[in-house]
Amino acid sequence: MASLNKYLVDRKNGLIKLLTPAFDKSNLYPGYIKGYVPGVRENGGQYTHAAVWAMMAFAAMKDRKTVWELFSMTNPVNHALNNTEVQKYKVEPYVMAADVYGVAPHQGRGGWTWYTGSAGWTYQLALESILGLKREADKLFIRPCIPDEWEGFEINYRVGENTFYHFTVENKQKDGSVKFSVDGRELNDDFITLADDGVTHQVHVEV
Repeated sequence: MASLNKYLVDRKNGLIKLLTPAFDKSNLYPGYIKGYVPGVRENGGQYTHAAVWAMMAFAAMKDRKTVWELFSMTNPVNHALNNTEVQKYKVEPYVMAADVYGVAPHQGRGGWTWYTGSAGWTYQLALESILGLKREADKLFIRPCIPDEWEGFEINYRVGENTFYHFTVENKQKDGSVKFSVDGRELNDDFITLADDGVTHQVHVEV
């Protein structure tokens, strides 16, 4: 992971490269990847799928600071905060780009937007790795990897057609523990058991 930060994270242009340097004039043929222009997609640019998987790995290690830094870096909105960034990025800031160019003169330029694979993986990263919401059969776990400065967050979760669980998550336990209470009743487990009972439940979580 240290090598990722040292060689592959381009903070100036807000991208996480798949590899560096790009394949260009080498005598060896690494495969179709060399068919891309240097710095585009897998060939030395940000391949967003892989960038998301890297963030998932940091989240699995509970490296909250790095996860949030990299997530903020790849968030397309943050590539369009001023006119200079807009002219560099050149694509829609409200959808995920499947790749971001990594070699001059187009460093930081987005490509192949509206690609659902990148958006889907980013949604999974945000929901499961950062907010920590994960369901296994009828068990629901919340194991967040959120910044220390967050006070918490709320989630409305539907089960079936008419059952709702309203989660209020407080970022209080700095030791990584999770405490649940459902409708005012404290639980000993680190998960809640979901029931499709047509009732709206209030769930309080300290993490």
